[in-house]
Amino acid sequence: MEDHVGIGLQVLTLLTPLTYALGCLLAARPLIHWFQLESYQFPGYFRTLKRQGPRGWGIGVTLSAALFACAVCVRLLRGSLTAFLIVFCAACMGAGWILRQMGKKQKAKKALVFTPRVKRLYAVGLVVFTLLAFGWITAANRLFVHSEWGKTLFFCAFPMLLPIWVTLAGLLAWPIEKGISEMYFRDAQRILRERKDLTRIGITGSWGKTSVKFILGTMLNERFPTLVTPASFNTPMGVTKVIRTQLEPGHRIFVAEMGARHVGDIREMCRLVHPQMGILTSVGPQHLDTFHTQERITRTKYELIDAIPSDGVSFFADDGGIVTGLWEKTGKEKVLAGMNPERDDVWAEELRVSPEGSRFLLCTRKEKIPCETSLLGELNIRNIVLCAGVCFRMGLSGSEIARGIRKLKPVEHRLELKRNPGGLTVLDDAFNSNILGARQAFQTLKQFPGKRIIVTPGMVELGDQEQALNQEFGAAMASCCDAAVLVGRKRSEALKAGLTREGFPETNIYVTVNLQEAAELLRTLAGAGDTVLFENDLPDNYSEA
Repeated sequence: MEDHVGIGLQVLTLLTPLTYALGCLLAARPLIHWFQLESYQFPGYFRTLKRQGPRGWGIGVTLSAALFACAVCVRLLRGSLTAFLIVFCAACMGAGWILRQMGKKQKAKKALVFTPRVKRLYAVGLVVFTLLAFGWITAANRLFVHSEWGKTLFFCAFPMLLPIWVTLAGLLAWPIEKGISEMYFRDAQRILRERKDLTRIGITGSWGKTSVKFILGTMLNERFPTLVTPASFNTPMGVTKVIRTQLEPGHRIFVAEMGARHVGDIREMCRLVHPQMGILTSVGPQHLDTFHTQERITRTKYELIDAIPSDGVSFFADDGGIVTGLWEKTGKEKVLAGMNPERDDVWAEELRVSPEGSRFLLCTRKEKIPCETSLLGELNIRNIVLCAGVCFRMGLSGSEIARGIRKLKPVEHRLELKRNPGGLTVLDDAFNSNILGARQAFQTLKQFPGKRIIVTPGMVELGDQEQALNQEFGAAMASCCDAAVLVGRKRSEALKAGLTREGFPETNIYVTVNLQEAAELLRTLAGAGDTVLFENDLPDNYSEA
């Protein structure tokens, strides 16, 4: 009998680290979700942890507290070591599962997706957590030989470092992911290399690249079967997946959106796509938290133009600022597009914008083409003109281009007009925000009748300039709305300062914790005939703790 008890105790002792690891891994679901939202980038993950504060570290602390409470109960009841291990293992799995379910039930704008990469991270995490737990338990036994309470306390403290353990698992999984991604990357390179009949176009910019991508795809499809990367697929692995799974023999043009958060990111994308044409939509203070300086952003965006071969062509949006300066310094064939007939190669004239859409003349040195579109705002017209420059270069006629412009549909969450059955009009510009795009959205809102309401959390990822730019953001909306609903109590302080600086009445400023609370508030603020502009929305890793 004693032999059986001894064997059972040995089994329990061996199973304890594994059970500990499983419980911690279950509880770590929100942390892994944040890691995924930050594209598995460690700096972004650490910034999210800092932003979330107690919410991030509280997951492990809660699990430790639950384990310690159970351990104390067993100690006080003078239970045996076997009883202690049984209760501990059960508590670990139970508490981990409860914390997982609590994290899963929290409403997420973008839920955790169990991609193959996440599954591999969980597998590596299980191994890492088990080894760490074994070492932690061993250390507890050696450090507190003569103190059962000290041993118990140390024993239960392991989950308190859960964010660090997730980081370690991600770090050890990185070589595996690098090897897998490089294999797929090279396969995508091969596919493109074998397609001599395919014209490859790269698009980058601080903002506007997704809109330009879809506008260009619609217009080019008037003559050429065109594949554009879907949604916001703009990373090397995202574009690699599109090439390997969606590129077909019938496609004649491939348009790749190229995102960047670090110097060298665009260069890596060009190593994959080898674009023959490049489009630069904008250069501004986006992702300053990772780039740190405007000069580094500018240099990174220009990596696309540097990658265009000598017989290729580059297209620039005439912003009268940084992009125009880059156009001036470029020696290879280039096209400038905008609203300035004195210097632009393609431009728009006689722009008339209404809640129903826009009308304008699309102009070159040779012709003027009447165009109409359901898209709203001058910024969208600038994007259309930029894409028209590419279409002219690809040989499309004026009538084909005008027909493509008529077919354009608003890109989801990018100044998208929605008419609600109750008579409320919604302008959905929630995908992301920059000060230029926001000003255009505000001016569009001014053209609508009735009460005008703006719902916004402001802008993020602007580094040291975030407070100043959000004050400017708030000031810009002051003359364009009757009520401002600000999302996020901490983040809204700069927005509120900008609004009040311009004399906006404080009684018309409403601060909410999250978007759900803002939506509830709108039920009392807005009615038939009113217009609500949703300007920017933040992912879950930016929610305030």
